[in-house]
Amino acid sequence: MPSAVLAHLRELGENLAIARKRRREPLKAWAQRIGVSEPTLARMEKGDPSVAMGVYATAVWLMGRASALPDLAAPEHDQGALEEAVRVAKARAVRKRPTPYTAAQGPSRPQRGPDEGSAP
Repeated sequence: MPSAVLAHLRELGENLAIARKRRREPLKAWAQRIGVSEPTLARMEKGDPSVAMGVYATAVWLMGRASALPDLAAPEHDQGALEEAVRVAKARAVRKRPTPYTAAQGPSRPQRGPDEGSAP
């Protein structure tokens, strides 16, 4: 697992522990509310990556912050996908540019002007 991910999980765990303590919730009561054992809750508060995402999500819910969860992976924040979309758009724009040869030839069919139409 990338070290940056582990560091962020540790920070999340610490923040969840702070939230529990600020609410004066004992470990046992908080664990029961989340539906896990005390050792699992202690591991979560240390940022253990083996603790299920649902446990973290439930703890966030108990803090009243569950609405923030979908935003974690919202498409508008997906930098990799956004960069790929820009790359593809640029590639398409390059393919659509006329080559010097075809631009010099002009349109393939003669164009009728506004005065040209059906014969009188």
